[in-house]
Amino acid sequence: MKKRIYLTYPKEQVKEPLLYHVSRNFKVVTNIRQASVSDKIGLVALELDGDPEEIDKAIKYFIDKGVKVEPIELDIIE
Repeated sequence: MKKRIYLTYPKEQVKEPLLYHVSRNFKVVTNIRQASVSDKIGLVALELDGDPEEIDKAIKYFIDKGVKVEPIELDIIE
């Protein structure tokens, strides 16, 4: 399963290696699709690939660290 999310890092977390910890601690593959980082804020478009339970654990980890997590909505024409 793949899930795409936006991560917004607060100033306090910009320099923390959270993506590294997620890839080491959970059975997910991380794929950075886009990123913009400054001293004040970090914005990352991230794709997580793995079992749904592991993806949920990884997302909870980000939230617990103070990172705002939002789903990337894909434009789907029905």
